[in-house]
Amino acid sequence: MPDTTEVDTNPKPTVIIVGAGLGGLLLGALLERVDIPYLILERASSFKPLGSAMSLGGQVLPVFAQLGIAEKYQAMAKPYTFSRGISETGESLLRLDWSATKEVYGYPNYIVARPQLYDLLLTQVPAHKILLGKRALTISEDDERVKVQTSDNSIYEGDILVGADGAYSAVRQRLYETLKQQDRLPKSDQEDLPFNCTCLVGQTEPLDPEEFPQLKDTDYPFIFTLGREGRPYTWTNFTTIDNRICWVVFHHLSTESSKAAQEQRFRHSENSEWGPYAALSMCDETRDFPIHYFGKEGANLTMGYLYDRTPQDRISKVMLEEKVFKTWHHGRSVLLGDACHKLNPSAGQGAVTAMHDAIVLANQIYALPTNTSKAIHKAFAEYQTERYLPAIEASQNSVLLSMILSKGFMGMVALFVSQHIPNWIWRIFVRRMVHTRPTFGALPKQEFKETVSPFVSPSEEKARRVFEIRSKVCANAAAGVIVDAAEDGASASVI
Repeated sequence: MPDTTEVDTNPKPTVIIVGAGLGGLLLGALLERVDIPYLILERASSFKPLGSAMSLGGQVLPVFAQLGIAEKYQAMAKPYTFSRGISETGESLLRLDWSATKEVYGYPNYIVARPQLYDLLLTQVPAHKILLGKRALTISEDDERVKVQTSDNSIYEGDILVGADGAYSAVRQRLYETLKQQDRLPKSDQEDLPFNCTCLVGQTEPLDPEEFPQLKDTDYPFIFTLGREGRPYTWTNFTTIDNRICWVVFHHLSTESSKAAQEQRFRHSENSEWGPYAALSMCDETRDFPIHYFGKEGANLTMGYLYDRTPQDRISKVMLEEKVFKTWHHGRSVLLGDACHKLNPSAGQGAVTAMHDAIVLANQIYALPTNTSKAIHKAFAEYQTERYLPAIEASQNSVLLSMILSKGFMGMVALFVSQHIPNWIWRIFVRRMVHTRPTFGALPKQEFKETVSPFVSPSEEKARRVFEIRSKVCANAAAGVIVDAAEDGASASVI
């Protein structure tokens, strides 16, 4: 009887992840837990605490529990039930009830400052596995390996390359160049990223709850204000559990101003996700925008007050592109998050979809039977099949909610519909926004209080089958159990 203890029928692939955003970090954290070798290449020279706040709840808590960080996340996040829309004069326009999310998975929505969530995920990846100042320049591959050359002339080689490097992904650009030369790139994927909105984001230093009583409000920590007629702006404020006010100012562009903004952006060579370009100028333009909900009664506050209480290195201006690409992978390269689907942030779906991509891709990588190009292509195709429709749905949800913020004729229609929509229809809409919540099949399942089962994740089931068989092999190696992880799943035989 042969000794199967040392036999590895599933050699672990080496994964190169380009981009240390939320999706890239979560993918790295999951691979770390199953000892799959990986390296994260990040173009920035340092980690910057940029961004505003985001809404995350039960869509990610199950996988956070698998990583052992669910309680830490809940301790830094603020639960909420409602969001409110008001006019520039303070008139109440809309109240959105998000309690249906708790009915679905047993937990409320949470507001968390993006930098805090980022720092939490950063703790899950060993520092030596993230290399800063590594801008990807060229990518080449053959049937066996993929190579990345960075701006400092370093070369990194692996079995799989993941482009998690944002809306202007260098990995996607190189991948698409290859496909275009082969006349295999869809026409829509060759078009520029469209956008009609710029965005100013930041978060204040901790504030005094006695000066801002609303910091204690767990029902309405999320308020958006629609600018008056002729003012193409919307501004949003969120309160966090550590007494900060995170803020976002949207500038809704016309066709002409959108084109001018794009040209100006490229003149300044600003293609990063959270760059500082023109942020202070936009602060000056929007300082007088009133804040009615925050501050003591009778206080006449403006956005300028929040800007002054925000460290300048935490203020940035970004473009809000919107597009779901059709091509997510080729050869040994695959895209994740904003690199393959850039969503409007109005529905708070961008971070969620990126992290769900990371979970599904981690499942596929873990379950790889071999590191051949054929097996990798099959895994990538299954990954896109599972994630494409949820990305399209998230994009559509984002567009619907962004209509309210963008005003104009369609915005007024969307606002009217939202004001008069029957509660049961709204609850169906909310439930559909949160029905997708995959977990990592290679880690033990977590018991959660959900009342509605999530959509079945094929990759999770696939990875769990492999996980259970591999666990059985480890436990019964001495008894002669051999695992055959075939490409269509895993099966065990006894000799």
